[in-house]
Amino acid sequence: MENTGTLTLAAAPIGRVEDASQRLRTALAEADIIAAEDTRRLRRLAADLDVSPTGRIVSYYDVNERARAAELLDDLLAGHDVLVVTDAGLPGVSDPGYRLVTAAVEAEVPVTVLPGPSAVTTALVISGLPSDRFCFEGFLPRKAGERAGRLQALAGEPRTMVFFESPHRITATLEAMAAAFGPDRRGAVCRELTKTYEEVRRGPLGELAEWAADGVRGEITLVVAGAPERAGQVDVADLAAEVERRVDEGVPRKQAIGDVAREHGVPKRELYDAVVARKADH
Repeated sequence: MENTGTLTLAAAPIGRVEDASQRLRTALAEADIIAAEDTRRLRRLAADLDVSPTGRIVSYYDVNERARAAELLDDLLAGHDVLVVTDAGLPGVSDPGYRLVTAAVEAEVPVTVLPGPSAVTTALVISGLPSDRFCFEGFLPRKAGERAGRLQALAGEPRTMVFFESPHRITATLEAMAAAFGPDRRGAVCRELTKTYEEVRRGPLGELAEWAADGVRGEITLVVAGAPERAGQVDVADLAAEVERRVDEGVPRKQAIGDVAREHGVPKRELYDAVVARKADH
């Protein structure tokens, strides 16, 4: 579409301001409109970069994202260039940006990205875990039951997994991961990446949960190894038989299903369904 503005999503430093690109400096100085997750932090970043924005600065965060996206699309259609900047990292990755990009694409408005710092890929490569295949899971549910359910669904995921987590929930999350994936599954807690007190703690999930119990501060990105490859394709029906054998030995069925699913890297729900089917057949 002719005579529209361009939507630009710009990566901001996740720690050190020196990581900002020259393209980010130029964009901050020249954009008609800057949509910032936190306008105060945006102004502080501009000052640190010795940049004086000339465009209008508006807030764009989770609470007003839907309404603001519609307003920003109108600005783009009117020919104004819009720059989206979040507090740290790349907009759209667990931060506002997705809705506006979707709307812009549907309206045939040009969209571009100024690449740069990302906590997801930074944590992945520093974790020491396989990085050839990975998935990003963002923040897990806050409620314990929902969190446990999400993790059980990921128990058989073969790719390395990357999560965001807050300091006051990291212990509970690591404990839930140890329960769902097994305490020996490898992980890495990446704290304050690129900052002065950067720390990466690597080890089995069970040990990491014990370490985190003393308290962890700062911005946290958590990396967890994927499920180990199975030696040949395991027949879930055979695993259902193993569950039945353990139940006969006195192990509660729920525990037996969880233990067998974790040991063989299969989704708990899949094994549960196989157990129910086996019981119906007998």
